[in-house]
Amino acid sequence: MFDMMGMMSKMKDLQEKMKQAQDQLQYLTATAESGGGLVRATANGQRRLLKLEIDESLLQPQDREMLADLVVAAVNKVMEEAGEKASAEIKSKTAGLIPNIPGLDLGGFGL
Repeated sequence: MFDMMGMMSKMKDLQEKMKQAQDQLQYLTATAESGGGLVRATANGQRRLLKLEIDESLLQPQDREMLADLVVAAVNKVMEEAGEKASAEIKSKTAGLIPNIPGLDLGGFGL
C-alpha cells in the first residue's frame, strides 16, 4: 500500500537537505590550470569564478590570442570540476532520501 504521508515527509526532508547542501556549495572550491600552470582558475560549487591567476610571462601583446585560449581552457576545466564536486556534495548530503529510479532526472537540483 502506498504511504502518502510518509512520502510527503520524505519530500520535505529532501527539500530541506537540498537547500542546506546548495547553500554550502559556495564554500566548496575547485582549481584548474592550463598552459602548464601559466593560467589558474578557481571557482566555487555554485559555478562562480572566484579567482583568475595569469603568469606575467603571458602579458605580452604578441601572446594575446594564446592568453585568451588559455583563460578559456582553464575556466572551462574549473567549471566542470566545480560542477562535479557540487554534484558529489549534494548526493552525499541527500543519500538515502532520493530513491534510485531509472530515468529520474534530478538535473534541476544540481545532481
